[in-house]
Amino acid sequence: MSAAEPARSRAISNLFLPPAASARWVDLPADQRRLSGVRLMESAHPGEEAQAIAILIREALEVPEKRIALITPDRGLAGRVVAQLQRWGIEADDTAGQPLPQTAAGRLLLLLAELLAEDAAPVPLLAVLTHPLVAAEADRPAWLENARKLDLRLRGPRPASGLEPLRAIAEQANLRDWWAGVETTLGPLFTLVGELPLALQLETLVGVAEALCGTQLWARPDGRALSAFVEELREAARAAGTLLDPRELHAALRDAMDRTAVRPPWGGHPRVAVYGLIEARMSRADLVICGGLTEGVWPASPSPDALLPPAVLRALGVPGADFRIGLSAHDLAAALGAPEVVLSHAQRDEGAPVIPSRFILRVKAMLGDLEKGHQEVEAVRLARQIDDAPPAPRYPRPQPMPSAEQRKVEIAVTGLDRLRGDPYQFYASSVLRLSSLDPLDAEPSAAWKGTAVHAILERWHDEGGDLLTIADEELDKMSAHPLMRTLWRPRLVAALAWIGEEIAELRGEGRDVIASERKGDMLVKGIRIHGRADRIDRLADGNLAVVDYKTGRPPSGAMVQEGFALQLGLIGMIAEAGGFEGVSGKTERFEYWSLSRDLRQRDEIRFGFRDEPILEGRRKTGLPREEFISTTAGYLVDAIDRWILGNEPFTARLNPDIGGYNDYDQLMRLDEWLAQLGGEGDAA
Repeated sequence: MSAAEPARSRAISNLFLPPAASARWVDLPADQRRLSGVRLMESAHPGEEAQAIAILIREALEVPEKRIALITPDRGLAGRVVAQLQRWGIEADDTAGQPLPQTAAGRLLLLLAELLAEDAAPVPLLAVLTHPLVAAEADRPAWLENARKLDLRLRGPRPASGLEPLRAIAEQANLRDWWAGVETTLGPLFTLVGELPLALQLETLVGVAEALCGTQLWARPDGRALSAFVEELREAARAAGTLLDPRELHAALRDAMDRTAVRPPWGGHPRVAVYGLIEARMSRADLVICGGLTEGVWPASPSPDALLPPAVLRALGVPGADFRIGLSAHDLAAALGAPEVVLSHAQRDEGAPVIPSRFILRVKAMLGDLEKGHQEVEAVRLARQIDDAPPAPRYPRPQPMPSAEQRKVEIAVTGLDRLRGDPYQFYASSVLRLSSLDPLDAEPSAAWKGTAVHAILERWHDEGGDLLTIADEELDKMSAHPLMRTLWRPRLVAALAWIGEEIAELRGEGRDVIASERKGDMLVKGIRIHGRADRIDRLADGNLAVVDYKTGRPPSGAMVQEGFALQLGLIGMIAEAGGFEGVSGKTERFEYWSLSRDLRQRDEIRFGFRDEPILEGRRKTGLPREEFISTTAGYLVDAIDRWILGNEPFTARLNPDIGGYNDYDQLMRLDEWLAQLGGEGDAA
């Protein structure tokens, strides 16, 4: 380090006196206790500490030729500081380098191993296909466009394992030729089955990586480091005859790669360096910042030997915990010799409060009443304010007002409920034409299950045959993951069996299915109303019954009565208007057929039941049967007059008490204004 003032050297000697001799601090004059040029900085948490250190470094760089060094054994803190310095375009020279798994080349090899371990699951697959080194020597924009198309098709529950089930999904996205090349490239990975030599697995992994990336895989420093790592590991595995299950390759590679660091050959900023304790012993700087001065970090917590107790280790001459603490004290004493020194620590780590290092406590005890003059508070203040923007104005409740031409959109039979309950969601889906995307590897949603049920029942109504066999075949077509099928299939089978029995019973009463999964439409005031009828039956008296299948609980009678569940009524209106091919007549019955558990049966667990939101008998909510169509028509015309042909704004959460979809809550910034509604009257 650069030389400090002689007076500070005497203070440092006093600072590290043995415990018995440190009692003399109370008698030392101020000039022998004062650590001139040394500042103490206390932060609330590691993130604030890293930001404050970065500010000190940026400030010091304003002085020409001034050299700055951050010394810390805490690699997490060092990484934070390096990241914060990039705010000003400063690339610190981090002597520890970057762990190989965090580099582009290292990540690619690990992703391929993960892809193998997880049998081509969507998340690692897309991570591989969109990796920055993949297709770098080809037409990368076209490659990424194809990968994005595949991404959209893979949204939702995980498909079956392996590459073969993905072939049909790629064909649906018109990616047959591109996927054929991908499958050929990745295919060798999935020939690795059972315990195999580690050297063979590494060769296969590297071969696939080279096929994806070409020479770009090895062109940069991280690629050269990866090449050396693979070669060394392969030779060692070949010499030892190591065998490994391919599913464990990812974890084994990760553990081995964590020990390899990658440093750019040209270093970083010529005046900013980040050192560990060992490198710091051979360095010099004008400003030294000692970071992470907490117990367990500096000095480090002693690590117990797994085999021998401390007494035996001492008898063998192995340095113990006291020696290591003394070495840490020596490193700090050396750092205190720089012209300017900042001793920094945080009050807590990521999980809990921490104790300041014993060295910090010694400094404070020796300084006594002089401590206040050694505190660094300005950098901490700036760290707390640097990301504080002026408070944004309150975001108002969205009330978009599209033009008359933009308003004239079609209304789906499932969209009227959304239009009346939350006009903004209708605006986002039908006017802006935005739709939400399911996550990759998502849990089967209600919509996904509904699609599966409708596909099964449509084929059964059209073709006949065994309903459960058709269910298995349709789930295969939808690439349902085996785990999902195992968990969901028993409930589905029970509900489908109930549907089959119920239809057979109704057929005996003269009620027949005349349409299934049939599309239809009609015009109301020039606006097209369209939808798909799950099922339409012809009753014995010639009238119609419309059926809507539900995988969950059906809407309540109150929802129908208030005009927020009108799908059955709209299907009935289209049927009476002749909007379904081959269907005509008056609609008399409006039924929900739910595949969920029938809670009315308390003695046994049964799946599947019928419900009709008709106000009759002991029922207290719903619509009278004879008024069902006319009331639905009234709600429809009112909505068309207000929002489609009128000029009423598409107000977000117009009826906040009505549950429903929340696909657009983030778009409407719901949390920013919902609490402001207060006592507003928001009834429709």
